[in-house]
Amino acid sequence: MIARQDTTEAQERLDGFIDKFTPQVAALTRALLARARARIPGAQVLVYDNYNALAIGFARGEKAGEAILSLAVMPRWVTLCFLWGKTLPDPHGLLKGEGSRVRHVRLHAPEDFDDPPIQALIVAALDRAEAPIDPRAEERLIIKSVSAKQRPRRPN
Repeated sequence: MIARQDTTEAQERLDGFIDKFTPQVAALTRALLARARARIPGAQVLVYDNYNALAIGFARGEKAGEAILSLAVMPRWVTLCFLWGKTLPDPHGLLKGEGSRVRHVRLHAPEDFDDPPIQALIVAALDRAEAPIDPRAEERLIIKSVSAKQRPRRPN
């Protein structure tokens, strides 16, 4: 667990995590992160620089279990994960995954985030959350964990 940091320090650390990726994936990540922050005011932004991916979650509080959505940054793409996606209505068949809870959709461009079917999934996820995000709350960026060992962040 990482000690609480001020916003500037946390943002600098997040920028460093994103900079490990190719310029294209880094730019896509930053654009999607900006869109998600604007779309989900009041969210606590939880960052996990894990072994397999950089995960940026959007939650009501500081606990991972309160996250509703996340961006999973991989060496070649960014995925929008719905942490309770199995229960979401998906009339367009966008959600992928076979797990017991999580479903995801790969986003290829920043504009994909704004597509009406993606926005409908986001609305449904936020509406169904057990711990809804208070849009009046102050957003905090929290670096939750950094794995000592990580897969390469750039494709070979």
